Amino acid sequence: MNSASTVRDFAPAHATDDADAPVTRRPFRVLRIGDAVSVRIRVRSAVVCAALLAAVVAVGLYTLATGDYSIPVPDVVRALLGGGDQATHFVVDSLRAPRLVTGVLVGAALGASGAVFQSITRNPLGSPDVIGFGTGSACGAVAVIVLAHGDAPEVSAGALAGGLATAAAVYLLALRGGAMQGFRLILVGIGVTGMLTAFDQWMLTRASINDAVTAQIWLTGSLNGRGWAQAVPLAIAVAVLLPCTALLSRQADLLEMGDDAARALGLRVERGRLALVVLAVALVAVATAAAGPVTFVALAAPQIARRMTKSPGVGVGPAAAMGALVVPVSDLAAQRLFPSELPVGVATGAVGGVYLAFLLARQWRGGR
Repeated sequence: MNSASTVRDFAPAHATDDADAPVTRRPFRVLRIGDAVSVRIRVRSAVVCAALLAAVVAVGLYTLATGDYSIPVPDVVRALLGGGDQATHFVVDSLRAPRLVTGVLVGAALGASGAVFQSITRNPLGSPDVIGFGTGSACGAVAVIVLAHGDAPEVSAGALAGGLATAAAVYLLALRGGAMQGFRLILVGIGVTGMLTAFDQWMLTRASINDAVTAQIWLTGSLNGRGWAQAVPLAIAVAVLLPCTALLSRQADLLEMGDDAARALGLRVERGRLALVVLAVALVAVATAAAGPVTFVALAAPQIARRMTKSPGVGVGPAAAMGALVVPVSDLAAQRLFPSELPVGVATGAVGGVYLAFLLARQWRGGR
């Protein structure tokens, strides 16, 4: 086969070449690029991703067009393409678009990260919100605000450092006999989350009133005031990390089968798990650095996407698309449904808390 890419249906081994014989099609297709690269694409997952991305575009256009200064959708499109009058261009490109782009990217990063962690731990509660990585990023940012009185870039750097340091500590504490156990990772993460939350509260009690207010607003998770200075670095990071995570999602599928089965299929278990953890933590860290700890998106988005796709695998793409929809919708609701504008973290926290209660009740009824 030459370097041209082809797509073919994946048929089971018992299919025949007889034109009259029924051929059962599996719900995925294989995309081959040259002789060395092949990618398996689930048809239903691809359709769900396309529908979710179309919804993201629709919500985005509505968000850009509505507000205190309403703009017709054609004028919004014209402004995005570089046309339109100066006032419309300023409102769309300078005020609303960076906030929207930041929200979409934050949601995509959190959704993909949650899918990876839930796969690694083989538990729907294995979310960065639960196991402390988001809290670690928040703790690093609060430390920079309170102790160093840092500006926005320094706060973002503190969030990145805090998330990575927390991930390293939780991962090492979760190791047992040279192997990481999913349930142990969750338990260690819950303990570390409690300690870091207490440390945050202690720092807030020791801070000046101005620093305490700034830190508390940041801890809520907000897209208020986000500009291209936050959106562009986040876009670059997500553009690098998300494809790498998607490429390694096959390893996460094998890890869901158990370590012994994954080893039997040729996977270097600890090396593959560590690579996935590093990528997922980096996604959480860059998202938290851009918008603060937007809670429950990483917990809910992968589970909702999995139920829509009816896929047994990780589903990094659908989870990212679902997160990219959840955050802008939550931000839109926080802006429009209340007398005063609320941070997006309040909306996701309220909805996510209800979802967590539902998930715990479902786990309890299932005897797990």
